[in-house]
Amino acid sequence: MRKRIMVGLLVALVATTMLFAQGAQERKGPSKTLEIFSWWTAGGEADGLQAMINEFNRQYPDIEIINATVAGGAGTNAKAVLATRMQGGNPPDTFQVHAGHELIDTWVVSGFMEPVTFILKDAGFMDKYPADVIDIISYNGEVYSIPVNIHRSNVMWYSPKLFAQFNLTPPKTIEDFFKVAEVFKANGIPALALGDNEIWAATHLLESVILANVGPDKYRDLWQGKVKWNDPQVRKGLTDYTKMMGYINRDHAALANMDAAGYVAEGKAAMNVMGDWAAGYYYSQGFKQGVDWDWAPAPGTTGSFIMLSDSFGLPKNAPNRDNVIKWLTLCASQAGQDAFNPIKGSIPSRIDGDRSKYDKYLNAAMDDFASNAIVASVAHGAAVSEPWLTRVNDIMSVFTTDLNVDKAIAEFQAAADRYAPKN
Repeated sequence: MRKRIMVGLLVALVATTMLFAQGAQERKGPSKTLEIFSWWTAGGEADGLQAMINEFNRQYPDIEIINATVAGGAGTNAKAVLATRMQGGNPPDTFQVHAGHELIDTWVVSGFMEPVTFILKDAGFMDKYPADVIDIISYNGEVYSIPVNIHRSNVMWYSPKLFAQFNLTPPKTIEDFFKVAEVFKANGIPALALGDNEIWAATHLLESVILANVGPDKYRDLWQGKVKWNDPQVRKGLTDYTKMMGYINRDHAALANMDAAGYVAEGKAAMNVMGDWAAGYYYSQGFKQGVDWDWAPAPGTTGSFIMLSDSFGLPKNAPNRDNVIKWLTLCASQAGQDAFNPIKGSIPSRIDGDRSKYDKYLNAAMDDFASNAIVASVAHGAAVSEPWLTRVNDIMSVFTTDLNVDKAIAEFQAAADRYAPKN
């Protein structure tokens, strides 16, 4: 059965690739079409992309958009199709990719992409992006993708009702967290909701705990291989993580990440550390901010912003290069980002978004994005390469169960020695 399934998937992949190739051959000319490849197929993400396409069509009505989406969780299927096309010499005009190492290590270092610094410079946009963001999307001094949005990783969602019930204040530090966690535990309430049936949610939590202990500069250096995993502050971060596991819900390994966020709004748990797409989930379920849920930076991370971002780039030999430049210029513009982000539930990567278009949480996130130290998310492919992230997740699967700090340090260091940039 497994063999038949794998053969079927391979046939589907080849068929999809052939269809894309056929579509490319049938194009009438280099100035009339633009293929946009993504995995945004449902909900706010698809609607947000369409809003940006509508804005592009308004500006360039003579260019036909080919909205080439491939369904599949977290882009898994899309990335497989993309790899086949890129390596087969049939690139899409442009494609969605997580900004940072997912793009750079996979496609830039291997020579498949053109730099796009000139797009930002020609449009006068370089100073519209925080310097830390420019650094994340750059390689050897050149920008290689245009980030269309920003999500925040280090957010603590909490239950105002539970905190009021026990006359507690949302924790600002790790030490504060353990104090309030003891109160909730004594009253039979999970202090921290975790839903790690997909292990990335545990990695997501860990990156905030490490940041709380080491600060933004050392956090960056850790994921560059410049700080060792046996550093005392890093060790404390791992130790704090093991201690937190004593305050989580028992069903965490069977729970999805958004179900864990839901525990907070339903009053089943006091806190949850998850990305700000949780706010979109709360809105969609009819939960009210300030009543059922509220938010604060993850304990110990005030003043820092762990970012992840979707972006588009310019493949070498893109069939319609001039049209890609037009698309990327729109992606970089205030008009393009303000069309996309309020619907997607994210904030613009620019610092000058139209505040009137964004809700209360997103406005607060924009304030922090403009003023905080910005660091890249590990769990979402911005800070490390895909092979390194895969190994981190494998380590976390065991570490979350055995809570062996010394073993985890050795394994994390071995992964860093193998995958960190060689400076």
